[in-house]
Amino acid sequence: MILCLVLNKIMYLCKIRNEYSYAMELKALIAECTAYDFKVMLEEKKPKSWLKSVSAFANGSGGSLFFGIDNDRIVKGLDDVQHVCEAISSKIRDYMDPLPEVEIIPHDIDDLHILQLKVNAGHYTPYYYVGDGQRIAFVRVGDESIPATAEQMVRLVLKGSNKTYDSLHTDYKVEDYAFTILANTFKDRTKQEWDKKYLFSFGLVTGIGNLTNAGALFADDCPLWQSRLYCTRWDGKEKGDAINDAEFTGNVLMLLREAMNFVKSNTKRGWEKLPDGRKNKPEYAERAVLEAMVNHFIHRDYTVMGSEVHLDIYNDRLTVTSPGGMYNGMLIQDLDIKDVSSERRNPILANVMAQLDYMEKRGSGLTRICNETKALEGYRDELKPKFKSTPTQFQTIIFASSDTSNVGDHDGDMSETKLTERQQKILNLIKESPTITGRQMSETLSVSQRTIERDISALQKLGVLKREGKDNDGIWIISD
Repeated sequence: MILCLVLNKIMYLCKIRNEYSYAMELKALIAECTAYDFKVMLEEKKPKSWLKSVSAFANGSGGSLFFGIDNDRIVKGLDDVQHVCEAISSKIRDYMDPLPEVEIIPHDIDDLHILQLKVNAGHYTPYYYVGDGQRIAFVRVGDESIPATAEQMVRLVLKGSNKTYDSLHTDYKVEDYAFTILANTFKDRTKQEWDKKYLFSFGLVTGIGNLTNAGALFADDCPLWQSRLYCTRWDGKEKGDAINDAEFTGNVLMLLREAMNFVKSNTKRGWEKLPDGRKNKPEYAERAVLEAMVNHFIHRDYTVMGSEVHLDIYNDRLTVTSPGGMYNGMLIQDLDIKDVSSERRNPILANVMAQLDYMEKRGSGLTRICNETKALEGYRDELKPKFKSTPTQFQTIIFASSDTSNVGDHDGDMSETKLTERQQKILNLIKESPTITGRQMSETLSVSQRTIERDISALQKLGVLKREGKDNDGIWIISD
């Protein structure tokens, strides 16, 4: 009796050891993959069921299909490994265009035979499944392989041509555009003089004098109308009534500046009394917000027509949303931000922003957003910034510091706390010409007339500006 119990225990321990070994071996195989799918058997009559994953892996960052393993990761094994190998090769030749780079690797797990179909990331995208009268390129979204959208097809074609959107040549001639904003920003941030030759060396102008898309984005009068920013300050924690809103179109550096001005004008600045004065305690870390805005302007998908970056400020958080998911098709919420690859959708834009010292080249922006936020007083773990992505958009969420109970102006200096840079420019224009019209201001400052009207209304509410006389023959009066 005792001997039986001992033998049973030994057999039980051996079973546990075998299951552990089996699990670890399978885990090791999976760990080597950027993405993976399981197929309990090869479906020869329905090749699309698994070739769509081959297409998606080749169009993305690569991946592996494991044949002989079910969706619960239980190894079932294959009866005729040689036949499955030959059938896989045959179906890929018959139904894939162009042919992806693959490797078929046999494995034995617990005396059961499986096959790993390893698909490398392709250089000649898009890779199509061709069959049943269809020609479809698939992409990977999470753990699914789905047909590519029109925008994704554009990106795949660019990738296959070894090009990016920002590097594409345009018909815009460099002599027709000024780069004053870029030159002034370069001098201000690097303390070096701007040289026109940088336009070519940075990849903003071609050898024959045409702007690239990147060059168009940095031109003073940016001709790319999808370079837009929508800003809204909402009354509450959800979208409903808007306290303030603004819309901007044009040069990407101008959009960045306007975004930061909007945040400063529509968030609280707390303060703490000290024996010799007071200490500012902002709602958001300025560097975290700047990093977020830079990331979204650089990494957004400019191929999506009719799109823009959205900046939304609520009572408890700030969100930035831009078109285009992760460049490699993965979901940011499934990743550790420390391990996010530095693949860039718009490398020229990224390089110029790095030259302007707006970002680092090693791709640590998300980590920096978290670290800068963490440094604020009143920080708690639940206030850690969040990052979300879908196949079509990317979102950054930065939560407001909870320690801003004392709120007030900077020593009563309205110009410092209430006026944006553009509003101050409006006042300067009025000082020079009290009869100036809204349309003239709009043309001078390169913003919409609606934006000018909104700023003038704000200045009037603050008591800084008033109008005397009729609209067509009146004058502006700046209050002392």
